[in-house]
Amino acid sequence: MSPETMGPLIGIAVAVIIVLLRNRRKRTLRPHLLWVTPVLVTTLIGVGLWANTQHPHFGPLAWLAFIVALGLGGVAGWWRGKTITIEKEPDGSLKAQASPLGLILVIGLFAARAGLREVMDANAAAWHLDAVVVTDAFMIFAIGLIVMQRVEMYIRARRILAGGTDRHVEVAA
Repeated sequence: MSPETMGPLIGIAVAVIIVLLRNRRKRTLRPHLLWVTPVLVTTLIGVGLWANTQHPHFGPLAWLAFIVALGLGGVAGWWRGKTITIEKEPDGSLKAQASPLGLILVIGLFAARAGLREVMDANAAAWHLDAVVVTDAFMIFAIGLIVMQRVEMYIRARRILAGGTDRHVEVAA
């Protein structure tokens, strides 16, 4: 394996270890601020997609790929949001703890993207695929994932704060 390949893999491994250690403890959840991350990510990705001057004129199949990517990202985000445990503390605050299942989902997505990149480099022309469309679809998938995860968490947090129960069921892998 070349050093160019090993560098990112080592970085991802270190990041995974840090995230796993960080997710072992509960963190304060502020439902009124759950909108911030989706707005920032959507804005930054949107500006990045818009500013890329190398975009060809997208045809109907590209737009279909973008819609499918957004929908799949939304489903993955909703599922990832459901894996997060939200509890109401005696003082009325909310605590959230991420599940390792959510991290496994994200790692799987990174692995799929890396594998797809290798496959795209070798077969894009033969399959008549546009690498820009595939890359943009992954970015749009990320928007769907982040937005729907936060929407799911917000809905559950409001229900818990209103005195209801979190009908959270641990999602089996």
